Amino acid sequence: MKQIFVLFALLLGVCAANAQETDTVKYAAGNDLYRGITRKLPYRQMVTPYGVEVTFAKTVHIIFPAAVRYVDLGSNHIIAGKADGADNVIRVKATTEGFPGETNFSVICEDGSFFSFNAKYAREPEMLNIEMKDFLENEDTSDFSHTRMNIYFRELGNESPLLVKLIMRSIYKNNDRKVRHLGSKRFGIQFLIKGIYTYNGML
Repeated sequence: MKQIFVLFALLLGVCAANAQETDTVKYAAGNDLYRGITRKLPYRQMVTPYGVEVTFAKTVHIIFPAAVRYVDLGSNHIIAGKADGADNVIRVKATTEGFPGETNFSVICEDGSFFSFNAKYAREPEMLNIEMKDFLENEDTSDFSHTRMNIYFRELGNESPLLVKLIMRSIYKNNDRKVRHLGSKRFGIQFLIKGIYTYNGML
């Protein structure tokens, strides 16, 4: 009877060991992201962040090319908000004096542009007022894969704000007059309608 009990216990131990062996998942070495089962993102998929210095005693103002729609802060070491009366300006300040390392924040504007910032503490920031130029002025827009303008808004349907902006700019530059004799003049002020344009159901 004792031998049968020992044999039964031995059999249970072997079954448990086999179960543990089958449950073990082997992960690829050399990659600590998500236990080695992820692919590395291509460099061109990254939106390169700007570096900003912030301080406790002074406020940094950042001027954007369009009204700010969304701001997200990486930690409670910094605080940010729209400047009173100016929708395209945010003010950023450190809430913790001399906070260690870096934190980050992101901004989305009404024109669909997305900006990413890495912020670190400095007693005397190098720049207190920063203007973020409209990148359409100086950059090639033929390659959309690495631009910051890929944010979609509900009111534009399935169209990118970048595409809408390019269409409007093209209409303005061409300055074609498709409609004639439609306008008004009163009190020394005149306006004329030169054309009415639609694109995918948008006026």
